[in-house]
Amino acid sequence: MKALHNLRLIGIALALLTLIGMAGFHLIEGWSWFDGFYMVITSFSTIGYQETHPLSHAGRVFNVGLILAGVALVFLGIGSLTQALLEFELRDFFGRRKMEREIGRLSDHYIICGAGRVGRSAARELARRPVPFVIIEQNEAKAARYANDWLMLVGDATQEQTLRQVHIEHARGLVAATTTDATNLYIVLTARGLNPRLKIIARASEDDAEKHLLTAGADSVVSPYHFAGQRIAQSFLRPHVVSFLDTATTHLGIDLEIGEIEVRQGSVFSGKTVEASRIRQDRGIIILAIKREQGMHFNPAPEDRIDAGDCLIAMGEPSQLRQLEQMAAARS
Repeated sequence: MKALHNLRLIGIALALLTLIGMAGFHLIEGWSWFDGFYMVITSFSTIGYQETHPLSHAGRVFNVGLILAGVALVFLGIGSLTQALLEFELRDFFGRRKMEREIGRLSDHYIICGAGRVGRSAARELARRPVPFVIIEQNEAKAARYANDWLMLVGDATQEQTLRQVHIEHARGLVAATTTDATNLYIVLTARGLNPRLKIIARASEDDAEKHLLTAGADSVVSPYHFAGQRIAQSFLRPHVVSFLDTATTHLGIDLEIGEIEVRQGSVFSGKTVEASRIRQDRGIIILAIKREQGMHFNPAPEDRIDAGDCLIAMGEPSQLRQLEQMAAARS
């Protein structure tokens, strides 16, 4: 803020003027350095104590200039400090109001409960797409740290009122990513009761917690420790496979991504075979699998049919995948 910058400059000027005053009284009047410092402080603060020692004519002239300059700087400092406090309070107030308005407009969004490492990783991936989301964090200091990057609400995600504040009834999905399984369990129970259609993904630290979270209403459960262990073992056993998946899912190396393409009713691809859709020929996108109600069909053949409601698991450049999503959703 400009006020803080001005305050720093005034502070430096006051320190320099104090040194000049001490040196002046020492050289003109022969006072000790402490007596000169005491005289400068009483002059700047306008307390009005009597002179430390009787002043000569030259000393009085020097002191008049010192008082005028010092008092002016002190009042400027008080003004800058007041301005800085007002700017801070107003910015904090209007910042909260702006965030509340943005949260109030959310619809078809995602809710992340917990701004820990797992929650922040999920937020970064959602922001990269980008899709609308909001984070609920109970720790005010942690919430303030990331408030400039993402929509953040300070509150307890296990409480109905907090979840209603982020419009859970209009949300697409929720991530219960706090550090304790008990808290995640309460979040899942509360969220499922408020929105039965909500897709809920929960984090589990202990193996036994998975079945309880699923029973409570979570659609799927992710264990970071279990995943990390699998990843370490696969890095030893199948390092090239791990490298390929990293490239395809995290944009490392070549520009490649694996995405989901939902085929809507009336889409240009509905009713066509894989070969007739010309998805690979025209866009360079590889269809890895087709997800249907009856299960996942891997490595579809050219004559396999694409129907409305199918979900294509495809790999290609992100821009091409975005265009394919739009074509699959549009009516022919």
